[in-house]
Amino acid sequence: MDITTQLQTIANAMWIPTIVLAIVMGVYFTIRTRLLQIRLFPQMLRELKGDGDVAPGGLTPFQALALTIGNRVGVGNIAGVATAIGWGGPGALFWMAVMAFCGGATAFVESTLAQIYKQRVGSELKGGVPYYLYKAFQKRWLGLIAAVIALILYTILAPGIQSNSIAVSFEYAFGIPGWITGIAVTAVLGFIIWGGRERIIKVVNVIVPIMAVGYIGGAIIVLIVNITALPGALGLIISSAFGTDQVFGGIVGAAISWGVRRALFSNVAGVGEGTYAAGAAEVSHPAKQGLVQTFSIYIDTLTVCMLTGLMMVVTGQYNVITEDGRELLVNLPGVEAGTNFTQAAVDTVATGFGSPFIAISVAMFAITTIVAFYFIADTNLSFIVGEGNRVYLRILECVILAVCFISCIVDAGAVWALGDMGYASLGVINFAALILLSRIALRTLKDFDRQRKLGLNPVFDPSSLGIRHADFWEDPAEGVVAARLGAEASGRGFDNDTTTDHHDEEDRRK
Repeated sequence: MDITTQLQTIANAMWIPTIVLAIVMGVYFTIRTRLLQIRLFPQMLRELKGDGDVAPGGLTPFQALALTIGNRVGVGNIAGVATAIGWGGPGALFWMAVMAFCGGATAFVESTLAQIYKQRVGSELKGGVPYYLYKAFQKRWLGLIAAVIALILYTILAPGIQSNSIAVSFEYAFGIPGWITGIAVTAVLGFIIWGGRERIIKVVNVIVPIMAVGYIGGAIIVLIVNITALPGALGLIISSAFGTDQVFGGIVGAAISWGVRRALFSNVAGVGEGTYAAGAAEVSHPAKQGLVQTFSIYIDTLTVCMLTGLMMVVTGQYNVITEDGRELLVNLPGVEAGTNFTQAAVDTVATGFGSPFIAISVAMFAITTIVAFYFIADTNLSFIVGEGNRVYLRILECVILAVCFISCIVDAGAVWALGDMGYASLGVINFAALILLSRIALRTLKDFDRQRKLGLNPVFDPSSLGIRHADFWEDPAEGVVAARLGAEASGRGFDNDTTTDHHDEEDRRK
């Protein structure tokens, strides 16, 4: 057994508890939030515009959404979907969708916690898994464990998956050697991340909408051309998901496992990846950013992933081979599950266009994802060593760039296995935290719903909810900002001298 196979075996074993926790917690949070994915969907759209201007160092809800989509929408939406179908059959798409729906509630809980326990570090707002572990339990070592694992994941393990996928797709599409792609990717990333936080946000705000609209548009064209095959494809997905299809009926377990696993890899709901952007947003109530992060799951998995999978199924451009090597369906002889499935699907509509289109899409998805990974790694580094130490930050930047270059010239299987191991490790830690802290996020959601029913623009007061150690919100200066945002968003004036409490406003309305 070679090293790659050994790593893949370890990664598969590590994902078992993560998958179980993701399913159980997703269903539980969906019930406890009373199907917020549906009942609060209109509110998600309203929250995208934000509450007004933000202070320097904070992000608007849309900027946080763009940054989150940057890290959620990556090669997992193309290569990850292909591996789910390649090893779990078309039925894996159904379970991806189910996991995405339930994962929306999980994303709300973790992102709301990130908002509750965020803090201002220097001039910037920062939050995420380490911050709410430390503040909620008042044990810094808990936060340090999560921060170290996340730092390793987002500096060394995860970026390699993205850059390797760029190299593979560019070699397939243009015949460009991996080392040349590695140099180009490293140069582009260096330009972006060395421009600081402001350049990162600007780049993400520009690239993310372009890449999302462009890719979704291309996928829709493929589906329109194959519209007559769409009903049959949907039927195959459903029958395969429940084991009634003659060809794929025996791999229902693999369909569920790979569907959940790749959905979780793509949208990382529950792993904590979205909490870092969520904690950097400036809003008047934590639940607002929780809803925005729930919406990002719809864009990532229920839109981009589903369109990718449907392109493969309606065109028949995919293989299904079980983990023990049995070939259930081979439409593309000699082609491994990955971006090549999607490239072949697009080629059926525009010969010779599929490979360049997917290669460029992968490059844009992957670069924005790596940039978002840098943002996450920087936040974890700040938690570990404190703010202001530029030497550590320079080392972090050099390591990420080196990893991205090296990953363009090494075996893809090993890179994916290492990334899977990192995500599984962080996922178990974060799910454990969510089990213990979810009541705080649910209490915050109840407060949000209560204020909305009273006709108020919700403003957060942790002390009134019995939530302790939410230092940011208890700071009088920050409380004034939150109250101002709430007042501006509801169309009322705000007087900094009087600092009207939202409970006083509520009493007047009663």
